[in-house]
Amino acid sequence: MQTRCWQVTFSPQPAITAPMQEFLDEFFAVNAIDYTPDGQEQGIGYAQDGNFSEQAMLAFAQSKSLKLPSYQISLLKSENWLKDYVIKFAPFTTGDFCIYGIHQTTPPQTSLQTLQIYAATAFGSDHQTTRACISAICELYHQGADVSTVLDMGCGSGILSLCAGKLWPQSRILAADIDAEAVVVTLNNAAHNGLTDNITVLQSDGYKTPQISQQAPYNLILSNILANPLKEFAPALTAALSPLGYCVLSGFVDNQVDEVIAAHTACGLKLLKIYSFDNWRAALLQKA
Repeated sequence: MQTRCWQVTFSPQPAITAPMQEFLDEFFAVNAIDYTPDGQEQGIGYAQDGNFSEQAMLAFAQSKSLKLPSYQISLLKSENWLKDYVIKFAPFTTGDFCIYGIHQTTPPQTSLQTLQIYAATAFGSDHQTTRACISAICELYHQGADVSTVLDMGCGSGILSLCAGKLWPQSRILAADIDAEAVVVTLNNAAHNGLTDNITVLQSDGYKTPQISQQAPYNLILSNILANPLKEFAPALTAALSPLGYCVLSGFVDNQVDEVIAAHTACGLKLLKIYSFDNWRAALLQKA
């Protein structure tokens, strides 16, 4: 573990836009979203010492036609900066779950199901899109949805796979992400929560890995990524989904809802519900 890293803290905004979130995801090794007392969102990026250049950051933002909010740069010194600065999030509840960090040695006292998350480079477990997806998953569970096979496309920390594994303990879950570190984090989170028998994790660029099609069809596909890849993946998602199967999509904001839904209804899916958390949206759809 590197003992130093650069932290770039951007000024709070009413909401982190999808282009800003994409910038954070692509440029920084680790990123997080903090929430200010007045409800605004503050993006924070982390880069290991030796792998950061302010000039490179500005050039990358310019290549994305993104005007960055004002920011401050700090050098953090720690034996384990991921643990000390990044993953210490307070426990939070969503749907049937109470989710808490790996830095806590004992679970919170609660009647809800508990999940312990090591977010690391797959941080974002307390983001509005995650909450929206968990709400949709819990609603499907309480409606008695028959879920035996699950695909979590763009799994990040694996939190959605973990929720599905807890709610449907007999299910077979395949979690995939383009980021190799997300694969490691998801494997660790599955182990911490006793779900290694349920969850298989692999690195994949979208639906291209043969194992994804080999294990299809899926009763439930979860995909909390961004609007553009969601639209791009719509045909492959539909092909991988079983008849009457469900998908939960998120990672897009209010003004992107129509285009994301249109891409999926054009493939034969039916919109069942939109979930709203601040300016972020999630959608529950079903295959005819």
